[in-house]
Order: sequence, then structure tokens, then C-alpha cells
Amino acid sequence: MTTQEEQTRTGLRFPAGFAWGAATSAYQIEGAVAEDGRGRSIWDTFARKPGRVLNGHNADVAIDHYHRYQEDVAIMAELGLSAYRFSVSWPRIQPTGSGKINQKGLDFYKRLTDELREHGIDPWLTLYHWDLPQELEDKGGWPNRDVAYCFADYAATVHEALKDYVHTFSTVNEPWCAAFLGYASGEHAPGRREPENAIRGAHHLNLAHGLAVQSMGARRVGGSVNLYAVTPATGSAEDLDAARRIDGLQNRFFLDALLLGSYPEDVLADLPVELDFVQPGDMKIINAPIDVLLVNYYSRFTVSGAPGGAQSAAAAPTDTGSPWVGSEHVSFVNGGRPVTAMGWEIDESGLVEVLTRVARDYPAIPMVIAENGAAFDDVLDDGRVHDQERRAYVEAHLGACKQAIEAGVPLEGYFAWSLMDNFEWAWGYGKRFGLVRVDYETLERLPKDSALWYSEIIRQNRRHEPTDS
Repeated sequence: MTTQEEQTRTGLRFPAGFAWGAATSAYQIEGAVAEDGRGRSIWDTFARKPGRVLNGHNADVAIDHYHRYQEDVAIMAELGLSAYRFSVSWPRIQPTGSGKINQKGLDFYKRLTDELREHGIDPWLTLYHWDLPQELEDKGGWPNRDVAYCFADYAATVHEALKDYVHTFSTVNEPWCAAFLGYASGEHAPGRREPENAIRGAHHLNLAHGLAVQSMGARRVGGSVNLYAVTPATGSAEDLDAARRIDGLQNRFFLDALLLGSYPEDVLADLPVELDFVQPGDMKIINAPIDVLLVNYYSRFTVSGAPGGAQSAAAAPTDTGSPWVGSEHVSFVNGGRPVTAMGWEIDESGLVEVLTRVARDYPAIPMVIAENGAAFDDVLDDGRVHDQERRAYVEAHLGACKQAIEAGVPLEGYFAWSLMDNFEWAWGYGKRFGLVRVDYETLERLPKDSALWYSEIIRQNRRHEPTDS
């Protein structure tokens, strides 16, 4: 047994066929924003507005995955990944968001999926990871119902072109972020602070999901949500109500819509708008049958409804409003746990909590962890990155996955966020989530210690092919 194996053995044994992956998104890694017919996205526009992205960074080059995808797939293969979750750039396929298709854009994703399959890596494709074509934003963006129908047409186009290459399609990544960070707080593109339009946008993102599921037919399709365990700071009535409100808007508004075909009545009562934009038949469309639920999990929220609650270490990097429409009074407090470089509290027990809750409270559906990871202040030391904090984070959360499986949760895979350091939205290049370090000057890739550890975990599970957990 090698020293690496001795250091890696943890008892983390998973069922046969468990998907071992890592994830990325198009805008964060591809670069090449003006090449081969790609149109402009809301993030191209947003990043050029002063004060919107830390240090004025943009993703014009990002980490140049568009030109270096073969190198990146080789790294995935070396690490032993069995699956890779990536997103398709909508403006690379439809430069204006509708109408004419850019064949060069589709050809890039065909090359990428071919390369993945040649290395035995299963492609998991996400249709939307926040890079809305700018021309659709100019027409109102997600608060405009027509955009949901444009998305369905785009989904059908990508599905038809790549259905023979891709194992699983997912629709909208983290609709909460796209709606409430984009249209309420303004932290993300397009940077609007319009609470009512954030609610409209949230509904239309859900509608876009359902319409896309319909447009793609019988191919394996999933929906994506980012879930948080939510804890009241105390047992007071104010704090209990705060937890109900945040859980409702973050978790139940999307889970109930996708899996039950309704919005929670208490959440609707919290909102300061009438949902007259929800048309007859919408909820049935949103509740279109899906094959897998993609769950993104990073942290736990501890909340208070009392005035003057102590603020958490987590904060936006730029001047923003509140994303919590109808619950702006709620404060997020420090629960006393260790935090990542993002200020997010580390709590793997919350992952067990959200997975078992979905399994208990909603119709049975297979799940995968589609994103889970952490940013830390990595240091390059004599050609290595000894990121033991990230390794510990991933190990703890894999332990939580194992615990959930043992409790009966139908969990079928884990995708680490992120495969590589990249453009971290409003934080620019100031935060590193990657298992693989990227030198932003030379674009050289270097697997960190966490990547080597994760690779050995994968190798042990694939070698032993366990039949139970």
C-alpha cells in the first residue's frame, strides 16, 4: 500500500455505479467571449460596470477552457472522474437568445463531449448557469415571460444536437440565485434591485425549467436547486418565524414547485406582491416529471428575526441590496462554526438534513450532489498546494453523503465544486474553489492535495465496486 493510500483510507465506501465527478460553469471557465460567433451575455455587460465585480475583473479569458478543454479533460481522466458536470453558454448557441443557431457553438460542445467520452467520462450538461443573452435582458430579462419560451426553444436545440453524446441534461442551475441575486439584491448580473421583478423572474425560471423538460422529451432530465439547512438563532417567536421565512423562499418555493406543482401558501403570504403573473396551467408545466434532482449544498443558515442581530461573517463583495424579498428584516448570524474564505459556515450535518428532508417530504426521486465545495486561501508552496482545509471539507461532506445513503436517501453521485479555480462571479478572481489550481497569469493547471486525495477516494471505490454502502 502506498503512502497516499494509507493517508486516504477513510471508510468512505459507496454503492456500485455511484457517479464521481466535478463541476464547472461556462462563463466561469471558457473565456473566448468574442470568438466563433458567441453573443454577449448579461455577465459580459455586468462585469464592465464599475463597482459590480471586485477589482474590475471579467471573464473575457477566464481560464481559457474554450481552447484548453483537451488539457482539462486529460486532468479529469488522470484524477479518475467518472462524470463531469458542465454548462452550455446560451449566447454561444444563440447569440441573441432566439432565432438563428450558431453552429460553431454547438460544434464546441460536440468536441468537448466527444473528448469526455473518449476518456470514459460521463457528460452531465446544464443548460443555464446564469449567462442570459444580453438581448433577452434588453427585452426585460427573466421577469419577461417570453424568455421562458425562448429558453425552451434553446433547450430543444441543444438537446437535439447533443442527445447522442450526453447522459443527463439539467435545466436551470440554482434559480434562486438567478432570480434573487440578479433582480433583488443586484449582487449578480444583471444587477437590478427590483423585488417584485425578482419574484416574477423566479416564477419564469421555474416555468422555463418545466417548458424545457417538455421540449426535450424522454431523455434523462433533472432539475437543480441550491438548498440550505436553516436554523433559528434562538427559540423565540421572532427567530422561529425568520427560519420559516428563509427556508420558505430559499428551499420550499422551488422544491414545492418542481416536485409538488404548487407554491407554499405561507411563502406567498410573505411576499409583498400579487402573483397575477402565474397563469393557469403554469404549475402543472413546472411539475413536469424529472428523472433526478440535482442538489447543491454549501452551508447552513442561522437566522434571527429580532432587531439588531449579530451579522454573519459572510457578505457580498460589492454594494448590494437584500435578496430576501418580503423578509428583508431577517439577519444572518454567526452560529459559532468554522467558516470558509467566503465566510460560509462549515456544517456537513446540514447536508444530511436537507437530503433526508427531501426524501421524507417529497415524492421519491433519485438525487445527486451537483455542487459541494469550499473556497480557502490557498498557498502555492514549492510547487504544491497543501489545501488540507478543503480536503477536510470534502471528506466531511462525503461522510454526510454516506450517512444519508445509509438512512435510505436515493443518492446516486457527488460532484465537487469546482474542478478548477475560476472566475467567481462578483468576487472576480479573489476566491479559489478549485481542486485544481490555476495560475491566472500563465493559466498553468496544478492539482492540489485535495484533488490527489479525491482521486484516491474515487480509485478505491471504483476498484472495489462495492455492492452496498
